[in-house]
Amino acid sequence: MSNFGKIFITGGAGFIGSHLCEKLLDEGAEVVCFDNFNDFYDPLLKRSNLKSALRHDSFYLLEGDIRDSAALMHAFQEYKPNIVIHLAAMAGVQPSLLDPDLYYDVNVNGTLQVLKCCALHNVSKFIFASSSSVYGNNATPFREDDNTDFSISPYASSKKAAEVLCHVYHHLHKISVHCLRFFTVVGPRQRPDLAVHKFVRAISSNQPAKLRGDLSSSRDYTSVYDTIDGILGSLKRLKTESMPEFKIYNLGNSYPIRLDEMLETIELSLMKKAEVEYVEYMQGDVANTFADISLAKAELGYDPQRSFQEAVDSFVRWYQAQECE
Repeated sequence: MSNFGKIFITGGAGFIGSHLCEKLLDEGAEVVCFDNFNDFYDPLLKRSNLKSALRHDSFYLLEGDIRDSAALMHAFQEYKPNIVIHLAAMAGVQPSLLDPDLYYDVNVNGTLQVLKCCALHNVSKFIFASSSSVYGNNATPFREDDNTDFSISPYASSKKAAEVLCHVYHHLHKISVHCLRFFTVVGPRQRPDLAVHKFVRAISSNQPAKLRGDLSSSRDYTSVYDTIDGILGSLKRLKTESMPEFKIYNLGNSYPIRLDEMLETIELSLMKKAEVEYVEYMQGDVANTFADISLAKAELGYDPQRSFQEAVDSFVRWYQAQECE
């Protein structure tokens, strides 16, 4: 990995980003983390995520917003990255219904600013964090060549629009781009707004776990460690490719878990029974996600190894340790 020189990671203080920073530093890479520490959830949690990375001499932390073209340009000029991994985004389906303008500003305009810097500074390798939400309510399993023109939330459509922008810059500037569609990632440092975190927090504090919609709905939950392995597989392919390419890959577990199974798994991990409250189904939520990962297996060597139970257990251990601090 160190042959890449400096790897520029937007959103590197977040859930997935902080794990990625640590892994790349362990692999010997130089890592530039660009993050604005916004208040979507407690910024102190994000700063805590970077405690390990900050011990490395080859880690550089820059605070800035991807919509700030001047700040980005200065960062590219000073650090001269060889590859960009663009994770920064406004996340979450439900909040995007309330503030679609913000989601488009960050996820589309922000991505545009990062791509412009890549073009101006001759960064020829770019990894974009997309989302399984782009598939909407397509039939499962989701394949990368499915039609994704029928998003059902502003968040999903902003990710789709950013994928299209990535293709534009691949076409115009010969940037090699991998769009990685993540599927409900679970593990230590998971965002507080995500279901596993919310349910663990509720059950641990003797509050009801609020279940939305039909118990038969399902998600393709994926361990954060498998997701990181998929990103590393993308990096390795970009390192060896001889011609600029534009590729889309699903990074899921390819093993959907029903909502009721998810709750049972959390109960088992906590060794505690949940009190359940059923609440109204929310607009924008897809019914089911299920990744066809055959392309990522064939081209990235992606082979998820962790079960949902292992992913939940790893989160619970982290959560309980945080609560004891």
